[in-house]
Amino acid sequence: MSGTTTAAAVLRRRAAGAGANRWVVLVVLCVSLLLVALDATVLHVAVPAVTEDLRPGAIELLWIVDVYPLVCASLLILFGTLGDRVGRRRILLLGYGLFGVASAVAALADTAQVLIVARALLGVGGAMIMPATLSILRQVFPDRRERALAIGIWSAVAAVGAAIGPLLGGFLLEHFWWGSVFLINIPLMLVSLPVGRLLLPESKGDGRGPWDVVGALTAAAGLFCLVLGVKRLGSGELDVFTAVPLAVGATLILLFVRRQRRRAHPLVDLRMFARPAFSTSVGCIVLAMLALVGLELIAAQYLQLVLGLSPLETGLRLLPLTVAAMAAGLAGARMLRRFGPRRMVSLGFCLTAVAVLLLTAMGGEDNPGLMLSGFVLLGFGLETTLFGAYESMLSEAPPEQAGGAAAIGETSYQLGAGIGIALLGSVMNAAYTPGVSSVPGVPASASADAGHSLGEAYEVAGRLGGPAGVALRRTARDCFVHGLHVTLLVSAGLLVLGAVMALRLPRVMQCEAASVEAGIPAPREVAESRVSA
Repeated sequence: MSGTTTAAAVLRRRAAGAGANRWVVLVVLCVSLLLVALDATVLHVAVPAVTEDLRPGAIELLWIVDVYPLVCASLLILFGTLGDRVGRRRILLLGYGLFGVASAVAALADTAQVLIVARALLGVGGAMIMPATLSILRQVFPDRRERALAIGIWSAVAAVGAAIGPLLGGFLLEHFWWGSVFLINIPLMLVSLPVGRLLLPESKGDGRGPWDVVGALTAAAGLFCLVLGVKRLGSGELDVFTAVPLAVGATLILLFVRRQRRRAHPLVDLRMFARPAFSTSVGCIVLAMLALVGLELIAAQYLQLVLGLSPLETGLRLLPLTVAAMAAGLAGARMLRRFGPRRMVSLGFCLTAVAVLLLTAMGGEDNPGLMLSGFVLLGFGLETTLFGAYESMLSEAPPEQAGGAAAIGETSYQLGAGIGIALLGSVMNAAYTPGVSSVPGVPASASADAGHSLGEAYEVAGRLGGPAGVALRRTARDCFVHGLHVTLLVSAGLLVLGAVMALRLPRVMQCEAASVEAGIPAPREVAESRVSA
């Protein structure tokens, strides 16, 4: 009997400590997010160097960039539910370790295939880290007002990671080889492992029902097949190798949904999608990332290959975008209270669409003022959209399903990013390749190689030399700018669609109702209970 009482007292002290130190917990969670955000952006400025050194094909180059978010998106539900069973902190710390090992493998990769495998392992590590951060945040911040502020800080750190990634990558590329951009993950991992073990609270779900590994693998396979089909379709390949992946992917996703509906304890509780605010928030996250994530990759190539900027200069040019995103994240809680989720998310989409349309004025000549204005509007609008959508999604989900909601949110983010890179990259290739296929004086084989990417076109032009080389270089440069404009217009259309979708979100932020519905006492009740105690 005394042992049971002692154990209960220990649990109460741990719970009280977690509540008192919730802002310290937030700092640790933000460092976790920084680790993943860095790897998502640091490679962007290194793509030309990777292309020159490893000489990947067009499809290999796309996989080097998007295999990380795709693997991460595919496995988030798997590791999110595993964390509910064995402990979210435990999965988080294991993710740190795998992230560090995979970073070392990526840094030393000597072929495109090895780099793709290493990036896939990084995706596995990211899938272990990301759901834990949001589900723990949902647990330690039950009050919606405090949670909104915490999510704002959390999302601002994501913007910091996006800002530091290109800058660190550019600095390292100025002094070392491209593989050094992955080594910056290792010090963060070495710090995060012991600090996380000491400070993070352990938490688990109710553990009911078997763990559906088959369902998670079915979803992962379906997503991979769908993205492969989208890539080939965007490249103009209308053959059996395009139709089969699309059909298989759609079938596997439908089987996954059917399986989840029939199980007593599904991996994903699809009933959450019956709530308009939840399903709309998820859709807004997917659309925002789908429309914009590929643009950062294309913008980095534009700055380096068209304008001739160094990797460090490229990182500095992209810095206003992420600084504006940081500002929007920090101001997000106040904007949400004032405007409500509906107007905030819709306004963010519209502002981002205006920024994208403004950037279509970019051409073959440098225009720093135009890029500064466009990137500031782009960063502020995008972060406003993502903040409002994430906060609405987490607040709409029941507390006992916080882990599942976090996995769904991160899956939508990473899936939107992976498909966005594939889709916009395919749009870019479809607009770029035809223009370089018939340059006077350039052999057909050389034109085919130049059609893979602008970097490869420059290499072919250098080998040809003479008037033919000059003509190919000029034509490829003009075609790339044309492809950038087409990609921006497609993105703007997707953003306008997101603004319309956001009209289904709640008009106001309902703090009291959310707390009562979740069974969370109001702040005054908490204070009175502490006084009486």
